[in-house]
Amino acid sequence: MTNSIKAAIFDMDGTLIDSMWVWQSIDVEYLKQKNLSFPENLRSDIEHLGFQDTAEYFKNRFNLKDSVEEIINDWTQMAYKHYAYDIKLKPYAKEYLTYLKNKGIKIGLATSNSHLLVKTALKPLGIYDLFDSITITDEVKKDKSFPDVYLLAAKRLGANPNECVVFEDILPAVLSAKKAGMTVVAVHDEFSENNILDIKNEAHKFIHSYNELIA
Repeated sequence: MTNSIKAAIFDMDGTLIDSMWVWQSIDVEYLKQKNLSFPENLRSDIEHLGFQDTAEYFKNRFNLKDSVEEIINDWTQMAYKHYAYDIKLKPYAKEYLTYLKNKGIKIGLATSNSHLLVKTALKPLGIYDLFDSITITDEVKKDKSFPDVYLLAAKRLGANPNECVVFEDILPAVLSAKKAGMTVVAVHDEFSENNILDIKNEAHKFIHSYNELIA
């Protein structure tokens, strides 16, 4: 698969690191603090959104008095300790990133998370410095249901879309990366089980562990 690929673009949460549980916990706790219950469809509504868009969604859906900036700050404070100490890499993620670097393939990150939490999580895990570029959805003002973040990541890596492979764990992102004209590898994550069949059907390849890709 790497023969015609010049750049690899990775999502972070649920793809490189096992962290989706953090956000479910934060969403529940945050709403509890506001005396609100956790709606059944909330996760699917926000899984593809960036920080800014998710905060705006919460403010509008739950009629919150807090500003978008205050909501983001609250979430960041709640997530920081988990990202600094509790987050673990997906199996063989570091080994695969190193494998790609050794093949001369550029590596980029395309995430809906913030620069602060990206660095907080990936520095201690020893993979932050492996990335040639980091792109977040807030930079393109569009969430992962649009291909813009992948196209910007590819541009920063000096690669055409058809020279890129994207690693993702959620269906909207898989579809957007395909729309960008990129090869897509879906990475299993338990928080995407509800869409697993569609993810498998839409992705060019589906893996449970990165060691499946190390030749």
